[in-house]
Amino acid sequence: MTVMIRPLAPHDMDWARNAWRVFWGSEAIVSRGQRHELPELPAFIALVDDEPSGLASYAFDGQGDCELVSLHSSIEGSGAGSQLVEAVLQAAREKGSRRVWLVTTNDNTDALRWYQKRGFRLSALYRDAVTRARAIKPEIPATGDDGIPLYDEIELEIVL
Repeated sequence: MTVMIRPLAPHDMDWARNAWRVFWGSEAIVSRGQRHELPELPAFIALVDDEPSGLASYAFDGQGDCELVSLHSSIEGSGAGSQLVEAVLQAAREKGSRRVWLVTTNDNTDALRWYQKRGFRLSALYRDAVTRARAIKPEIPATGDDGIPLYDEIELEIVL
């Protein structure tokens, strides 16, 4: 498998919009009470053997830190997810960020394990944040992976 990472381009948007709707239920994500419209954020796309297979979107906050807003790779084990994260880390370094952070939900045990293997550390727990996020994005389900009720957000970070 050959993986190539590049910035998301206008001609990728139809594929990206569909991928966001399939993976996230819409083109929006809520983290720490803020709604992010994914098509409006900078992003990287992963091409595996020249086929789109993953996306990473990110945003810079008011302190200059970088939030990894969304990450999705449809081909497990290809290395695309790791390379997408590395592309975001590099963009953050170039912008002078001191850290990259992300939020996942309490049910997402696979992601918690995956991010920690790549150097991210647990940095905060936001109790009932998902419950509050439903006021902003009502399509967030009540139950997540493995039948675990969705209540909390967990923040992870990597210091640059």
